[in-house]
Amino acid sequence: MIKVNLTQRIWLAFISLIVLVILSVTLIYPISIKGTLTEETYRIIEIEQTRYVYPLFDLVNPPRNELDFVERRDAERSVGHFFIDTFGQTAEGGPSPPPAEVLREMAQNAFRQEHERGRYEIQYGGATVFYVITKTNLSDRPAYHISYMWDTYRDQMVNRLWERLIYILLLTCALSLLPAMWLKHYLRQPLYVLGNHLEQIANRDWKEPLKWKGDKDFERLARQFEKMRQNLNLYDRSQKTFIQHASHELKTPIMVIKSYAHSVKDGILPKNDLESTMDVIIEEANRMERRVIDMLYYTKLDSLKEETPNYEEWLFGEVAFQIEERFRVQREDVKIYVNGADIKIRGDREQLEVLLENLVENALRYASDSIWIEAKKENGQIYVSVENNGEEIPEKDIPQLFNPFYKGSKGKFGLGLAIVKRIAELHEATPTVENNERGVKFTVAFSQTEEKGRKRKKLPAKQAQKKYIDVDKDHREGQ
Repeated sequence: MIKVNLTQRIWLAFISLIVLVILSVTLIYPISIKGTLTEETYRIIEIEQTRYVYPLFDLVNPPRNELDFVERRDAERSVGHFFIDTFGQTAEGGPSPPPAEVLREMAQNAFRQEHERGRYEIQYGGATVFYVITKTNLSDRPAYHISYMWDTYRDQMVNRLWERLIYILLLTCALSLLPAMWLKHYLRQPLYVLGNHLEQIANRDWKEPLKWKGDKDFERLARQFEKMRQNLNLYDRSQKTFIQHASHELKTPIMVIKSYAHSVKDGILPKNDLESTMDVIIEEANRMERRVIDMLYYTKLDSLKEETPNYEEWLFGEVAFQIEERFRVQREDVKIYVNGADIKIRGDREQLEVLLENLVENALRYASDSIWIEAKKENGQIYVSVENNGEEIPEKDIPQLFNPFYKGSKGKFGLGLAIVKRIAELHEATPTVENNERGVKFTVAFSQTEEKGRKRKKLPAKQAQKKYIDVDKDHREGQ
C-alpha cells in the first residue's frame, strides 16, 4: 500500500474532486443538453412557422435581448417551409420542397396526424432533419404547413456550450489550486507544532506546555493535548513519589529485622530474652507484609479501571455490623454507631467492605469517643458516610487526603484513603470529606441504576488481594 503524507492527500483530494466533476459533466452533460437542445429546435421551428404565416408576430413577441435577436436571425435562416395539400401535392409558387423520398415520408406523417400540430424527425444524408407539421387552409382547401430544420443549428449550439464549459472547467481547476495551497499551509503549521510536542512526550519530556491561538478546533485539540501532558506529568510525579515512599516505608522494618537478626546471630538479645526479640522481628515482618499487601492491592485496583465491578444487591447492615464488631476491640473507649442498616446497596460487596474498613480504621485513629457509620437514600443515590468526633482536618490538607502516601498526623502508610478513592471510582463515585459540628465526615455517593455492572465481571476485591498474597508467599518460598 502506497503511503502518502498530508500534503499529498490534500492534492489528491482536490484532483479527485476535479476529475469527478469533469467525468460527471462529460457523461451527463451531453445527454441532458442534447435533449434540451432538441426540444429547443422544435420550439424554434414552431416559432418560425408561426412567423412565416403571421409576419407581424415579432410585434406581439419581440426579442428579449440582443442575443435573442441574433439567434432568431440565425434560426430564421435555418428553417425551411413548404405546403402540401390533401393529395400530397406541393403548392405552386411556394418554397422548393425537399427530395421526393423525404417529401413522401413527410406527407405520410401529415395524413396520419390527428392533432393540429405534430413533431417529427427523419434521417437523410447522415444528418437529422427535424420538422413540424401544422394543419392549415390553402386557397380555401385543407393543406399542411411543413417547417423543417437540420440538426446543424443544434450541433452548433452544443459545440458553443461545450467550448464555454471547457473554459469554465479550466478556470475552476486553476482557481481550485489556491484553496488547496491555503488548506495545506493552514493544516501543516498546527500539526507540525503538535508533532514536535508528541515527539517530546515520546522522549519523556513533557515539561513544555502547548498553547495554540487561532482556530477553535485546533484550540480544542491543543487543550486536550495539554490536559494529556498535565496528566502524564502528574502520573510521572506520582510514580516517583510512590517508589520513594514505598522504599522509605519498607526500609525501616527491613533495617529493624536485619539488625535484630545480626544481634541474635552474635548472641546478643536486644529485648533481654529470645522470645521478646523474635516477637519484634515478627511484628516488623507483619508490618512490612501489610504494606506490601496494600501496595499490591492498590496497584491491582488501578489495573481494574477498565473492568466493571461484580454488582450485587445486599443490606448495608450486614457489612456495617461486621466491621463494627471487628474494630470495637481496638479502642474500647470509642463507641461505633450504625444507621441505615436496612438500606439496600448495589455494588461489589467485597470491594465496598474494604472501602468501609479503611474509612472506619482511619476514623478510629482520630475519634474522641464516637464513630457513626451511616447509609441513606436520597434522589436515587445511596450516600455511605463514616463520621467521627475527632479534631478537624486542616483545610490545606483536605485536597490531598486521597493522594497515595499522603499521611495525616496519626497516619500509618498513606494508602488507606487512596484505596477508598480507587474503589469509589470503580463504582463511578467520588469520595468527599468535610469538617462539621461533630468533627470530620467522609461520604461516598453511589448511583443505584439497575443496569450497572451486568455486562462484565471481575475478580472480587478480597480474592484479588488473597491472590497477590499467595503469589508473594509462593515467591518467598521459591527463594
